[in-house]
Amino acid sequence: MHVGLIIKDYAAGTEFNRDGLPTKSGAEFHAENHAHELIRLGHQVTIFAKKRYFRMKSRENIDGIDLVRLHEPSRGAELVLRLMTTHRDVDALYIIGTPPFAVWAIRYAKRRGIPVTLALTGKMEIFDAHANWRNRIFAECSHYIAISHEIAAGYMSRAGFATDRITVLPQGIMMQKFSLAQHEERKRLRTQWNISENAPVLLFLARVVLNKGIDTLQDIWRIVFARCPHARMLVVGGGVEVLLDQLRQLSTEMGDSVIVTGEQKHPHDFYRMADVYILPSRHEGLPTSVIEALSSGLPAVVSDIGGCDDLIENGFNGYRVPVEDAAAYAERVIELFENVELRRQMGENGRAFVASHLDDAVLSDKLASIIQHGKNVLGRHDFLKR
Repeated sequence: MHVGLIIKDYAAGTEFNRDGLPTKSGAEFHAENHAHELIRLGHQVTIFAKKRYFRMKSRENIDGIDLVRLHEPSRGAELVLRLMTTHRDVDALYIIGTPPFAVWAIRYAKRRGIPVTLALTGKMEIFDAHANWRNRIFAECSHYIAISHEIAAGYMSRAGFATDRITVLPQGIMMQKFSLAQHEERKRLRTQWNISENAPVLLFLARVVLNKGIDTLQDIWRIVFARCPHARMLVVGGGVEVLLDQLRQLSTEMGDSVIVTGEQKHPHDFYRMADVYILPSRHEGLPTSVIEALSSGLPAVVSDIGGCDDLIENGFNGYRVPVEDAAAYAERVIELFENVELRRQMGENGRAFVASHLDDAVLSDKLASIIQHGKNVLGRHDFLKR
């Protein structure tokens, strides 16, 4: 099968934008991962995305993926022309998000009998099927993938889709990349960042932006550090410079207890250094960093919001607490810091959950089947339900 994967941006060419934010979005991470998984299963993948900058190549091969960049102002027309000529052997379309130029490909595919599957990765993308002409075309796709139950509910309530047109299929991770740290490795990694072998370590690994709850995170740490002055917090990720500066100032005030690393090319090591993962976001799709933390054997303390509630069961593999409730967050973090056996048991539970529900090894063939048929023939429509 030759899959045409359509996404707004892919391999934009710069690591950070002018505001200091990483340019690689969660949707792009998923596109890359899904493309490689489909290739591993023996399929061919072409990604169609914007040509954002003049000097970017119009077409190139990146790690086995055929990447075609579409020129403005006629990206939709160029996409259809590609499907009629250079890529006329495309058997199925897979759209991530709602890039405006994709609507022309949907109409073309419908005339040709090519199945079209659309996946949404965040609730902000949920569309009203009757709001405008573009949304009406997005509502003509063969099948829809929701990565969380919240998004699935949005498909039904706002778009009015029947349940048999929707599959809850989370984006997975390559679990084999996330192994438990052995004692000597953990000690070595901590030494590199000047962290004591016995210090409790809280990890935040995500974009440093306001909607990730960075203001709440600072309040949480003030409470935690007052009770656990030997503890350390790792903040890993690029983001808004003002917020990064606030975290550095917090560290100065709190005895250099906050380590702000900036963007890291190899984040896996930081999971191996930590004891507890934290994500005080205000909204999420299905947070990849929480999946990675669970896969690394860390209990997670997260906001009680859509997406997070699909991953964390209270008392089983972590805790969900009310959004912006710094005191509630701090109590759960301290509880986990002080109870090694509880951390160990929750860590085991988290790894088992990822292995059964979120590992690419159990998800990729299901994704390929839905894309190929343009419908769910798997006999099950919810692959995230425990």
